Amino acid sequence: MAKKMSTVITSSILLFLLLLLAVDTHAHNVTRLLANHPSFSSFNHLLTKTHLADEINRRTTITICAVNNAAMSALTSKGYTISTLKNILSLHVLLDYFGAKKLHQIGGGSALAATLFQATRAAPGTTGFVNITMLRGGKVGFRPDGGDMSSFFVKSIEEVPYNISVIQISRILPSDAASAPTTAPAEMNISGIMSAHGCKVFAETLLSNPGASKTYQESVEGGMTVFCPGDDAMKAFLPKYKNLTAPKKEAFLNFLAVPTYYSMAMLKSNNGPMNTLATDGANKFELTVQNDGEKVTLTTRINSVQIVNTLIDEQPLAIYATDKVLLPKELFKALAVEAPAPAPAPEDGDVADSPKPAKGKAKGKKKKKKKKKKKKKKAAPSPDDSFGESDSPAEGPDGDADDENADEASAVRIVGGAQAGFVVGLFCLFASSWLI
Repeated sequence: MAKKMSTVITSSILLFLLLLLAVDTHAHNVTRLLANHPSFSSFNHLLTKTHLADEINRRTTITICAVNNAAMSALTSKGYTISTLKNILSLHVLLDYFGAKKLHQIGGGSALAATLFQATRAAPGTTGFVNITMLRGGKVGFRPDGGDMSSFFVKSIEEVPYNISVIQISRILPSDAASAPTTAPAEMNISGIMSAHGCKVFAETLLSNPGASKTYQESVEGGMTVFCPGDDAMKAFLPKYKNLTAPKKEAFLNFLAVPTYYSMAMLKSNNGPMNTLATDGANKFELTVQNDGEKVTLTTRINSVQIVNTLIDEQPLAIYATDKVLLPKELFKALAVEAPAPAPAPEDGDVADSPKPAKGKAKGKKKKKKKKKKKKKKAAPSPDDSFGESDSPAEGPDGDADDENADEASAVRIVGGAQAGFVVGLFCLFASSWLI
């Protein structure tokens, strides 16, 4: 009996440790992996510039066919636009795991792998697939479907089994479909699209700010998502906007755009913080995406808004209308909580239903009240406070400051909750095993 109980306890502990390790694993970061290999710096740089790195990092089973700096010169010397470079490099991102071992054990001698280029629907027909073929002498060749076999497996660079594999191939995959000229996104009329679909006030505000307008046009080529408030919401917000200084007006407008293209499907599968065009070092200017089924909500420590309409969703640009104006804590921390309206004071100025103070103390109390009122007024900063003060927390509903680590805490809440769930479940399993 004692031996049986000992076996059950040991098994429970091992199961607990394995599940805990599974919960605590972290997502991969392709740019960090490639940063350990300087000979791939050009490829790594373009993954970041085209925003493909973000797309790679959010996927869990993926293979990157990288080429070294010498082979990259054949691509960078051709003067392709960012959009075309993105198409070409997305053909080098396979939506399956191929480590060195798996490549040399391909069943039937060949395999057809879907790529990120195919997934974007920008690839005509099956041109976004890559054929991987075992050749004589153990060589492994790569070619776009219907294209020439001219690139070969060189070596494995980094592997995290069944999650991410970064391999080196000998040269850029030749593809007429991927390298075909694309419509220059910078020529897209962003303000025109907004004006025609219920965000005219925001579009006019953006056009009146040369700095933000230029940033939007320059960013769209690499991929951009904009969250513009509807006309009624923006009209009501304009008096607050006009009170901001010029740099803060520009920061606010940049805050409502994310430097990555997110389709509605991608937003619905995303939960967590995102950098914006206003993000700059210590000034986070980030927003958080929260989704619940078909409903997508954007939040900051100030307020929450909901996406109510899609104005355009065509790579590399997505524009969504929101029901309210999303406010960054760096500019509007004083508005963190809309306090309920105070009850109307009686005509004599005393608090309703409160006992009258003793004569000798009345004067002192009145003075104290005045002091307290003055202090409260001084503590509430105007929306136009400097960026340097943005690290101080917004005031919570009870008047106390929010925890400085609120942002970090929210980022790990889901993981922490999952861990707690596992611990409780395993404790119950352990207890039931012990009783048996």
